[in-house]
Parts: sequence; C-alpha cells; structure tokens
Amino acid sequence: MFGLVGLTFGVALGSAILPFISVEAWVVGLGARWPGVPFWVVGLVVAVGQVLGKLLYFYAARGDIQLPKWLHRKKKERAKPSLTQRWFGEGTRMHRWGDWIHVKCKAHPNWMAGTHAVSALVGLPPFMATSILAGLAGMSTVMFVATGLVGRFARFSFLCASPGLITAWL
Repeated sequence: MFGLVGLTFGVALGSAILPFISVEAWVVGLGARWPGVPFWVVGLVVAVGQVLGKLLYFYAARGDIQLPKWLHRKKKERAKPSLTQRWFGEGTRMHRWGDWIHVKCKAHPNWMAGTHAVSALVGLPPFMATSILAGLAGMSTVMFVATGLVGRFARFSFLCASPGLITAWL
C-alpha cells in the first residue's frame, strides 16, 4: 500500500506541474481498482502533492523565484506585429483587462481566497490559473496552502470514493 501511496503522490505532484497529466483519472481508477485503500488517505496524499506542485507557480507569479533562462521569451525584431502582440500587446484591450484584474486582485485579496478555494474544490476556474492569480494578487502563503489543501482534499476524497459509492448504489 505504501508503494501505491507514493506513486499516487508522484502522479499528483507531476500533474500539478505538468497540466497534461490527469490526476482525476488516476484517482478514480485507483478507487475502482483498489477499493481497500482508504479514500481519505488518497485525498490527503493527492491534496498535498497538488498544493506543493502549485506552490512553484504561486511563488513564480509572486516573483519569489526566478524562472530559468530557457523559459523566458525571446524578443524578436519584426516589421509586422505578431498575432499575440496585436491581441495582448501594450495598450490593447486585453492588456488593459489584465491590468484591471491585477489591480482588483491586489485591492481585494479575500476575493482571491474565495475564488482559489472554489477552484480547488470544483476545478472551475482552473486551479492552475487561480494559483497564478493568487501569486499575482499577493495572497499569503498560509492562505494559499490552507484553501488549496481543504478544497483539494474534499475533491479527491470524493473522487476516490465515487466508484465504491456508485457500485453500492447500483
């Protein structure tokens, strides 16, 4: 069982860093294949792995850690602006909208805590996006970890228990 829990932690951590890994599918499959594993243990392990992985995005958005050089965008000299520059460049509507969101998040950090908690539980808005916005808004690390752990624990505990609940219901 300890190997399975360790593997689950690795999948959770990996899915928090690399968004194309589905920890939800892993947890539902785990609950269906090994019903003897307590759902709350799986929920706790996945919650810790997810929040630890998202802390990287949170700290990077706050500016506490510097991204490696290969992740920085390279400036290109072009005569014609690219599609990205036309949509999101300085002075565009999308750029002003992003600035407006940034100002609102800084002015109302409790809104961000509520949004982050709902995202951790439901998954909408995406948990990665709210993790980045929480860092940009300057949310405290304790609040980020607390809301993330509670929401993710409830979400993944339910997902792990759902195969057993459905089979008992049928």
